[in-house]
Amino acid sequence: MQHRPWIGLAVLLAVFVPVVQAQQLANEPVKQLDLKRYLGQWHEIAHLPMFFQRQCVDNITATYTSLPDGKVSVRNACRTRDGKMDDANGVARTTDKAAGALEVRFAPAWMSWLPWVWADYWVLDVDPDYRWAVVGSPSRDYLWVLSRDAQMQRAQFEALRHRAAQRGYPIEKLVMSAPLN
Repeated sequence: MQHRPWIGLAVLLAVFVPVVQAQQLANEPVKQLDLKRYLGQWHEIAHLPMFFQRQCVDNITATYTSLPDGKVSVRNACRTRDGKMDDANGVARTTDKAAGALEVRFAPAWMSWLPWVWADYWVLDVDPDYRWAVVGSPSRDYLWVLSRDAQMQRAQFEALRHRAAQRGYPIEKLVMSAPLN
């Protein structure tokens, strides 16, 4: 009998490839999000680097407040290198894509009719008790790990980081914004 090494390789691939594929997660927003429970203050634990956060060193928060028209006020704040607080104010709106698919703009209100001023803001994961959340984008250019507390347990962070990697986010580039317990 002739030895055929490719048969062994084919068997290994048939067994292991489905397991690897099963470990991947779709990069999509959560199907259910209770926006009222999501409102309030969140502390950033980590984020992918982006130019509009380059001045932030710590104490990074996002505060969401309901507006009368159904939209959500967004206030992002952080402490800068010189010790001052910096903030940016915007508005978020729901979409009909999925409950966790929001759009946010930080441009002036008079520009809100322009589609390019609205950016995708996808809640990818949220704790059943709304104690933590992971937010990203369809392009995988943006990623934030958020917590109601100023710190997060290391095991919890690593689990969320792993799930983000399964969605294809470049987690090796994550910038830590807060200490882990």
